[in-house]
Amino acid sequence: MEQTYQYAWIIPLIPLPVPMLIGVGLLFFPTATNNLRRMWAFPSILLLSIVMIFSINLSIQQINSNSIYQYVWSWTLNNDFSFELGYLIDPLTSIMSMLITTVGIMVLIYSDNYMTHDQGYLRFFSYMSFFSTSMLGLVTSSNLIQIYIFWELVGMCSYLLIGFWFTRPLAANACQKAFVTNRVGDFGLLLGILGFYWITGSFEFRDLFEIFTNLVYNNEVNSPFVTLCAALLFAGAVAKSAQFPLHVWLPDAMEGPTPISALIHAATMVAAGVFLVARLLPLFIVIPYIMNFISLIGIITVLLGATLALAQKDIKRGLAYSTMSQLGYMMLALGMGSYRSALFHLITHAYSKALLFLGSGSVIHSMETIVGYSPDKSQNMVLMGGLTKHVPITKTSFLLGTLSLCGIPPLACFWSKDEILNDSWLYSPIFAIIAWATAGLTAFYMFRIYLLTFEGHLNVQFQNYTGIKKTPLYSISLWGKGCSKKINKNFRLLRINNNENSSFLQKKTYRSDENVRKINKIGPFINIVRFDNKKKNSYPYESDNTMLFPLLVLVLFTLFVGSLGIPFQLEGANLDILSKWLAPSINLLHQKSSDSIDWYEFLKNATFSVSIAFLGILLASFLYKPIYSSFKNFYLINSFVKTGPKRSLWDKIINVLYDWSYNRAYIDTFYTTSFNRLIRVLAQLSHFFDRWVIDGITNGVGVLSFFVGEGIKYIGGGRISSYLFFYLSCVSIFLFLLVYYFPFLDISFNINY
Repeated sequence: MEQTYQYAWIIPLIPLPVPMLIGVGLLFFPTATNNLRRMWAFPSILLLSIVMIFSINLSIQQINSNSIYQYVWSWTLNNDFSFELGYLIDPLTSIMSMLITTVGIMVLIYSDNYMTHDQGYLRFFSYMSFFSTSMLGLVTSSNLIQIYIFWELVGMCSYLLIGFWFTRPLAANACQKAFVTNRVGDFGLLLGILGFYWITGSFEFRDLFEIFTNLVYNNEVNSPFVTLCAALLFAGAVAKSAQFPLHVWLPDAMEGPTPISALIHAATMVAAGVFLVARLLPLFIVIPYIMNFISLIGIITVLLGATLALAQKDIKRGLAYSTMSQLGYMMLALGMGSYRSALFHLITHAYSKALLFLGSGSVIHSMETIVGYSPDKSQNMVLMGGLTKHVPITKTSFLLGTLSLCGIPPLACFWSKDEILNDSWLYSPIFAIIAWATAGLTAFYMFRIYLLTFEGHLNVQFQNYTGIKKTPLYSISLWGKGCSKKINKNFRLLRINNNENSSFLQKKTYRSDENVRKINKIGPFINIVRFDNKKKNSYPYESDNTMLFPLLVLVLFTLFVGSLGIPFQLEGANLDILSKWLAPSINLLHQKSSDSIDWYEFLKNATFSVSIAFLGILLASFLYKPIYSSFKNFYLINSFVKTGPKRSLWDKIINVLYDWSYNRAYIDTFYTTSFNRLIRVLAQLSHFFDRWVIDGITNGVGVLSFFVGEGIKYIGGGRISSYLFFYLSCVSIFLFLLVYYFPFLDISFNINY
């Protein structure tokens, strides 16, 4: 066992040869490397599989031994400063390594087919492998400096992958938005790291926790300063995990390829923020104000993410806001001190959300092959429907992921979310009410996504969705001008075309075009991709087996991974694997893990939570089930809304809520009108000050010297006696004024011989 731990440092390095070899191949052998590009998927999957086996072995040893292993070696030594590098293997590390590798392998297998026709195939796999390396390095780091280094590498990889199709303006804006927003949090994280080093004199987690806890208990720290440093550390997690108010980058990040969205939302980018708070929880838990602040941010994010997902039409953006809300649950649990429930929900949510995103990618892949569909329309749920009989495997897997996220037993997220909901009652009744109500909203918007996408008939074509005409689908952007037109106040969800012959999928067959994506090469590493239509069909079809295999594997995880955290005993044996796994970390937090559960209390709470979920499902079915009626000349309107000049107060409230959700709570608009314009005004003022004040003084001195020189040259006559007379006269006048008119200077002359 000890020998296995000693070689754990190699975990982040195993996937690294793939991006290195791809880069060398593209640099020296570009033609051969591009011709053999499909072969690079195999080493990427193979090396990450080796890491997965290593992580499974470490996880089994963690469960059996309940030990923590850390190894460090000196990097720099100075009189008062020493920096050490190392790695830390504890339950949190083994859990995150398992998530990163299992989800990463599924995404890589899926991507081999999904990205086949993209000329950036090699670039994609090199980015993905380096992304895995960065995240594995982050979770195995033993000190704050290493955390920060890999933290920035993870941000860089997400920037490259979100902007993978950088020739598309929306993708270019999205990666810039993600980069800038995360820089705000990362700057706070750096300041917090420096602040705690100034307090404790150490970057190592073990020394940092011990020294800081002793200082707090002995009342030897400045409480406001410590609270500020802890808040700055938390700011990094707020940006990375898309918590309010730094969540605005997450929905725009959906402009990247769908496999990237699955990896970011399941096990890497957004999970890094939850990991950081969990890693530093022994530090935060002795600062009550910070724990309250973390739980407050978490509950705000829970509610905000759920409400913003209600009216989204882009399937990936709806899932993105769902991720934001579920991450809020994890932050709420960490703020309440429920370490076990937060990590449990991180595990279950990762597999369920990876299943949902890969399922949405399968749907998008199918929609792009339909005649008349361009890539910008293939993600619009309003233009979908009736896919059940065409993509049955995708539909079934997506339904299971939806039920899991809704909290329906016995699927994975039911066990973890129920645990957080129950703990919230003990923490704050107000937070508990919001968390339980949001569970109903989650069921509503998830089944809305499912019904709009898969149910209905294919002979319906939707137009003028939500009344917006001649405006881009994503009208609100921090980096561009937003749409000035408001949503149609009649709150029309969909409009069915009057023309029977112009159905969604016509019976007429079309000549198939070749599946090509033309490129303009810039260099060996970068290609400009121009998207042409794929091979067109008159109906969608199921994805290939290499895309369906990860879905089926993730379905198994979604069905059974929740059993890890069921806390009960059977014949005296503790079957709660997760509590046993997390025992060292829970002991470090001075918490007690329950070995059994009160089944009566559990069933009562579970009945209540499942009832709320079913209420949301029934409401979504009631509002969106009529979508697959085949009536013509009919506007599908919310049942509570009456069109016409006279509308009730309830109608207006519904419209306001709809506008609030569709326009992202106007937060992006607020940032655009406040921060962006304020920064532009400050930049203009700075430019004016620099040009007319700083440069003006410098230029003015030069001009003044020129004119003074020009004036003085006319005074000179060339006679030395005149110069001496003028000089002595000036000196005499100066001395006279100095002695008789400025006596307060107390001038005395001392002559020493």
